[in-house]
Amino acid sequence: MYSIVASNSNDVYRNLASEELMLLGGARAPGSVSLFLWQNADTVVIGRNQNAWREVNVPAAKELGVSVARRITGGGAVFHDLRNLNFSFITDDVGYDLPRQMSVIIRAVGAFGIQAQLSGRNDIVTADGRKFSGNAFFFKGGKSLHHGTLLLGTDFEKMSRCLVPSAEKLSAKGVKSVRARVTNLSELSPDINVKTLSGALSDAFEKEYGSAARFEAGEATDPEALEKLRARNASWEWNFGKTPEFDASFSRRFPWGGVELLLTLKDGVIERCRVFSDALDVCLPDDIGAALAGCAFRPESMAARMRLMGRPEGAELSGWMESLGV
Repeated sequence: MYSIVASNSNDVYRNLASEELMLLGGARAPGSVSLFLWQNADTVVIGRNQNAWREVNVPAAKELGVSVARRITGGGAVFHDLRNLNFSFITDDVGYDLPRQMSVIIRAVGAFGIQAQLSGRNDIVTADGRKFSGNAFFFKGGKSLHHGTLLLGTDFEKMSRCLVPSAEKLSAKGVKSVRARVTNLSELSPDINVKTLSGALSDAFEKEYGSAARFEAGEATDPEALEKLRARNASWEWNFGKTPEFDASFSRRFPWGGVELLLTLKDGVIERCRVFSDALDVCLPDDIGAALAGCAFRPESMAARMRLMGRPEGAELSGWMESLGV
């Protein structure tokens, strides 16, 4: 019912494929929970609905040999290297319990004398507010995924060169750079490294859930399906090709995430709306795009569509659209 799965690969495209197949690839016993532990070679991993061209310094990434990958969860862009450990809780709507899952992470780092707490939408931070873990989520057909990063000794200079967060996003957090708001756990404890933290996470998981079976990732997936999904994950179309040609663009940051609208217009009507966002709700961009498709390209008409969308974010989106100078 409970399992701990370790990856023997540092290939981000394979690891993301393994994770997705463990989540969606077959039936699970109700309430079962798997902890997946994995690492990637140097990579910028963007959220499902983000615009890669805006989130990644593509020339710098190419120069430094840093891959770009798109995951299936929402949220913002993160940097992975071999001094970063990733975790995934793979379960269903019966087993999904975010406080329990987060307690595993907090207990594991606590074993090294590091006090941690939840912060904001999806971060885990030290007692003085420095971020060392970002988390993201995916729900489909009764199946649930919660995964995140753990910074151990990540190369912050390389990270800063490759990530291009918006100035508005940093301003909202009261910091001037990506580097200013993160810390490596190795700076806080000399005993923490990938091996010791992996052991602490496994121990914390079993203390929370009970005895767990141990597997390698390849044992939990169909090899043919794995290769097919890996090929999709590595493709230019998946990672970069989601950005269409457009006639007008607008962006704004809200407490729940940033939104970028790319509009294709014809005869004063929005023919197509592509929405990029780091919102944790992966369905929100599609809902916004569907609501605006066929709408007159006028602030009051767009605002009215947002109010009728039936989402709590609609009021904020409506107020923003009413103020657009179009």
